[in-house]
Amino acid sequence: MAASHIGQLHQHITQQSAVGRVDRPRPVESWTAQQLGVHPAIRGATEEEDDGAFVLPDYIQRHHDWLLRKRLDAAVSSEQPTLMLVRGESCTGKTRSAFEAVRTCMKGWQLVFPKTAGRLLALLDAGGPAPRTVLWLNEMQNYLTGADGEEAAAALRGCLELPGPLMVLGTLWPEYHRILTATPPAGQDTHANARALLGQVKPVDVPASFPAKLLKDPRMHRDGSLARAMGTSTGNRIAQTLAAGPQLVDHYQQATEPHGPYGHAVITAAMDARRLGYTSPLPAAFLEAAAPGYLSGQQRAAADPAAWFAGALGYAREKVKGVAAALEPVADSDRMGALPGVYHLSDYLDHHARDSRRRAFPPESFWSAVRSQEPAPDELAALADASRTRHRYRIAADLYQRAIDAGDTRCLRRLAELHEQAGHLQEAEQLYRRGAAAGDASALVELALRRARGGDLDGAERLAQQAAAAGDARALVELAVRCTQAGDLDGAERLAQQAAAAGSPYALMELAVRRGDSETAEALTQQAIDAGDPMVLMALSDLVGQAMADEQVGQEEWGTTGPLGLAESALQSPEDITEEELWDEAIYGDEDLALRSEAQAQARFGDFEESEQLLLEAADAGDASALTELARLREEAGDFEAAEQLFRFGLEADGSPATPW
Repeated sequence: MAASHIGQLHQHITQQSAVGRVDRPRPVESWTAQQLGVHPAIRGATEEEDDGAFVLPDYIQRHHDWLLRKRLDAAVSSEQPTLMLVRGESCTGKTRSAFEAVRTCMKGWQLVFPKTAGRLLALLDAGGPAPRTVLWLNEMQNYLTGADGEEAAAALRGCLELPGPLMVLGTLWPEYHRILTATPPAGQDTHANARALLGQVKPVDVPASFPAKLLKDPRMHRDGSLARAMGTSTGNRIAQTLAAGPQLVDHYQQATEPHGPYGHAVITAAMDARRLGYTSPLPAAFLEAAAPGYLSGQQRAAADPAAWFAGALGYAREKVKGVAAALEPVADSDRMGALPGVYHLSDYLDHHARDSRRRAFPPESFWSAVRSQEPAPDELAALADASRTRHRYRIAADLYQRAIDAGDTRCLRRLAELHEQAGHLQEAEQLYRRGAAAGDASALVELALRRARGGDLDGAERLAQQAAAAGDARALVELAVRCTQAGDLDGAERLAQQAAAAGSPYALMELAVRRGDSETAEALTQQAIDAGDPMVLMALSDLVGQAMADEQVGQEEWGTTGPLGLAESALQSPEDITEEELWDEAIYGDEDLALRSEAQAQARFGDFEESEQLLLEAADAGDASALTELARLREEAGDFEAAEQLFRFGLEADGSPATPW
């Protein structure tokens, strides 16, 4: 076969191949945001576990949307082809903006989306798009750079000479726009056609941040994804959080070798530090000391002692989609640049950790790192509280003492409670007194209760009145309850009236319930509802249920219209806080304690099966105290063998002695 015939055959095959690669247009309305390159958004905080579905939140228009749509409307009315460019940093929402604008302004048009420069060239070689078609070029730099970039730019210039109306719509990063349009050095012009193409259009710029006034839009709060992004974004960079959040979590969870596992450990240590009390920037020295406990023995053995942390830090600081990293530098407030040796955990990962790791117990290396650093006084108190609720009593005592030494008198009572739990009554008494002298009403409450337990009721009442005057009526309530249980209703009435005057109607409620005085209890319940006191409502619901269980009052007496009905209606009202949230509030956000509290309530109502189920759930989540509580239930039921076994498991799981010291 002659060479000329071979050349013709090759040309024919190439043309046929190109025709086979030509993308076909479809109506604009048939394209989805996902198909056109819009990033999936983060899920709302209340949504179920991620099922892989594409999340597309409500769209909130900004000023650039108005400008883009105005230009598109003009293009629709024109008989000429139009080039439109939407410019913005990664994950600022430029693709979503273009998608929404096209669907609004170009109904009835066709849209074609070639995925590569080669497929774009095939489309243009085959005659190009027909009139009333949108040529969609998302991330336009992918078409104008590389081996086919200049040829594609030249072909697009030719496309803009076709009969209209026709729309070439591209999105582009500012840095690529600058590279492709910059005047080149003499003899080095590698983007002549791209520069000529882009020079024809003034871009519509998409800002990185939302204006403050838009954050008040009700849709920002109604839409779960938007609300979550708003609560976890720095500098109102809502769109970046919406788009980069899922990839940032994936970067953390699917950490790859060689540095990924060590980066994962460093990020997890930062997550635990933030959720358990650190509010200031995290020192690199703390992260390096805390991270080893999050690694397996095999991973620690394989680490290069001189280089592992640098690699881990590099992984943690790697920007996902070019916009967000797990650990960000902290700006120096006095001069240009970043503060050396400290980092800030991504707000989105912080939020993610408070949900995904809320039941997780940090390893020993974390607490050792906390003790070796110098947290701020308020951080010391929060970290001490966190270690105490996780049964790290010695660490908690040490942190409380350091907070006290730094001037935080609130910790006097908390340290006193640890001493009292350990049987160090003299030390506890001294600390309570110091706290009371410093004006801590809760310390006065504890002193009053200690007096009552010791039989000094007059001294207890004096201290309780001092605490109530300082704003804490709990001791008066407790003393009123004690008097009620002892049959001293006159004394209970007097103390309950004092508690109510101090702002706590619960003691009067208890008195009314125990007397069977439904009318008084109902009036006090309405008072609690009007005051917006959900904790009193929950307490009353518990109290009336207890009274009914004890057969002190009957269902027909309280029914659904008495105080119990009022309390339950208020708790179930859509406008009010949910019962689950009430439990969380009651125990300061400690969900393990919430489960134990609810289990104890179920046991009081006689539902031991439900109580044990709740305790097992808490134990499975790592709450060793739940095992102890479960053991007590088994003991009360007469199953002493199971009780002893559970007690042993509880001690082994806790890893702590039976008392704090």
